[in-house]
Amino acid sequence: MGITNFIEEAAGAFAADKALEAVDPDAGVLAKAAAAVAGFEGVGKIKEMLSGDGDGSADADTATPDDDAQS
Repeated sequence: MGITNFIEEAAGAFAADKALEAVDPDAGVLAKAAAAVAGFEGVGKIKEMLSGDGDGSADADTATPDDDAQS
């Protein structure tokens, strides 16, 4: 799955770069690089979340109904 992952991550970086250009046409090189890295990493996180390959633990800021219940 090497080439598939590379294509997905490259597409995420490209989409993030284009989204930044839509928001800020005068964005600098560092902003574009940061957007590309965020898109590249974001694809992996979204793919992990959708496939259910995560460790199964909830984030600390995610509240469940039992967390707010007081007896």
